[in-house]
Amino acid sequence: MLKKCVLCKKGELKGKKISRKGQYKAKGGTGSKIARWTMRKFLPNLQKMRILINGHPEQVYICAKCIKKGDFKKAPKRVKNPI
Repeated sequence: MLKKCVLCKKGELKGKKISRKGQYKAKGGTGSKIARWTMRKFLPNLQKMRILINGHPEQVYICAKCIKKGDFKKAPKRVKNPI
C-alpha cells in the first residue's frame, strides 16, 4: 500500500536539510555560510482509516486535511459472529 492519500493523492516531498557555519551578522559576526546540505523527506500527516470505496470497506491512508473536510464515508464497525 502506498503512503499516499487516496482522496487528494498527497505524498512525500523532497527537500534539503541545511547546516550553517559561522556567526550571524546581527550577533557581531561576518555572516552565516552554508557548510553542507543533505536531502530529506517531508511527509504528510497520513492516518490509516476504514472507509467505503465503491460500496466496499477498505483500509487506506487519508491525510488530516481530507479528514477535516469529510469528503468520505466511514465503513461500519466489524461485527464478529457470535457462536
